[in-house]
Amino acid sequence: MKFEEFVLSKETLKAISEIGFEEPTPIQVSAIPLLMEGQDVIGQAQTGTGKTAAFGIPIVEKCQKGKSPFAIILEPTRELAVQVSQEINTIGKFKKINVLPVYGGTSIERQIKALQRGVNVVVGTPGRVIDHINRKTLSLSDIKIVVLDEADEMLNMGFIDDIETILKSTPQERQTLLFSATIPEPILDISKKYLNHPKKIKVNTKDVVVPKIKQVFYEVREEDKTNALSRLIDVEDPKLAIVFCHTKREVDNVSMKLAQMGYNSGALHGDYTQARRDEVMEKFKKGMLDILVATDVAARGLDIQNVTHVINYSIPQNPESYVHRVGRTGRAGKSGIAITFVTPREYRHLRLIEKTAKTVIDRQKLPSARDVIKAREKNIVNDISEIIKGERHAVYLAAVKELAENYSFGDIAAAALYAAYGEIKETAIEETTTAKQGMARLFMTIGRKDSIKVPDIVKSIASEANIPYSKIGNIDVLEKFTFVEVPAELADRVIRSVDDMMMKGRKVKIQKAKPRNS
Repeated sequence: MKFEEFVLSKETLKAISEIGFEEPTPIQVSAIPLLMEGQDVIGQAQTGTGKTAAFGIPIVEKCQKGKSPFAIILEPTRELAVQVSQEINTIGKFKKINVLPVYGGTSIERQIKALQRGVNVVVGTPGRVIDHINRKTLSLSDIKIVVLDEADEMLNMGFIDDIETILKSTPQERQTLLFSATIPEPILDISKKYLNHPKKIKVNTKDVVVPKIKQVFYEVREEDKTNALSRLIDVEDPKLAIVFCHTKREVDNVSMKLAQMGYNSGALHGDYTQARRDEVMEKFKKGMLDILVATDVAARGLDIQNVTHVINYSIPQNPESYVHRVGRTGRAGKSGIAITFVTPREYRHLRLIEKTAKTVIDRQKLPSARDVIKAREKNIVNDISEIIKGERHAVYLAAVKELAENYSFGDIAAAALYAAYGEIKETAIEETTTAKQGMARLFMTIGRKDSIKVPDIVKSIASEANIPYSKIGNIDVLEKFTFVEVPAELADRVIRSVDDMMMKGRKVKIQKAKPRNS
């Protein structure tokens, strides 16, 4: 099903497209038509199933602008109030819907001023909403839609009396929507008392069994996900990995950041032409891409035998999606690993997935900077071992013999590794974009996996940009990309001269390294 089938306004469809939603989730398919008809609804759904858009889209579509609020949404915590208000603001962007979060722990005066200017939708915690009602700074007399979101959480936090007080302050002819992960007796009592012949919706989850592969999760803050993904890729070193995201926009952002960090990745979502999708899939199947970043819709029907890792960058919206995603690895009896990033507020949803999929997802600690360095050291050992086995080192034995007259073999070997791989240090991981004073740090899309060495980088830059070897500063050759320091005044010349040149049989891009938070 597509969002167009709901017969929504062009403004809302444009906003949905910009957000990057490809198709409605099960709760949206069930709820949106009922809400558009004006029905009261009890929806049994968890965080992560898309329920905010399930009630947010109809609110935006039906919103009648006036001085008083058209809709009020109650949330158990300030974090949820802010998050939900942001999402509805985004959905209502082109209809210019004004959404205000109200919650305790912050200036009530600013909220009062915003309410006086006029808002269309209030998203608030029960306590602060009652504060405004008592101060007469918030009138609910024109409310047409009330949403009780995460109702069981509000019950657990002791908000049941506050909820009833607020409901009594709204008109009787309102539309009332109740969403809750569980429906305990007190929630049923509220629904009987305040909802008018509600339609019940439950996202049915099939009895599914996840393949017997290793399943782990990491607790990660939203803003730390890209860094966590980078570390995991470095340490896990997957042969082929699929990174799943919720939306097309998220796919584009994640794949762009991976490319900037030098990973060999491609993106797949519904906006790409069939020819582009076929091209990306062919490269992934042949191992020409190590990482595929995709939405659930784009990855549907994939049957690639050698996927070693599935990474849920965003937690799946329902248990069936989790099973579908995880099923992309461990094919044909081979082993695989499924990794899920979970923000603190998504724990309940993770537990629902475990329960429904009849599986256990183990919590693990993210690799540290030192773990990443150890992984790099291991790769160096493997590289050297392969060179010795292939007897490709024989041409240097005479030089080693000469050096051995003055130095130990340990010092000679370590110095040779330094010459080949650069300095391995924690700052190379944690502060990869910090250059010495007067130097510019440049990023090159070539690394150890391309058999590139420090002398190759030095020679190429010196000859192409026509600058002395001595002017080139520190060089960090990592697995899939390289950082090199050059004098700041020569940076543009180096970029112009080296960008798009061929090195080790591949075209190399070079640019100024971006700060970590860009």
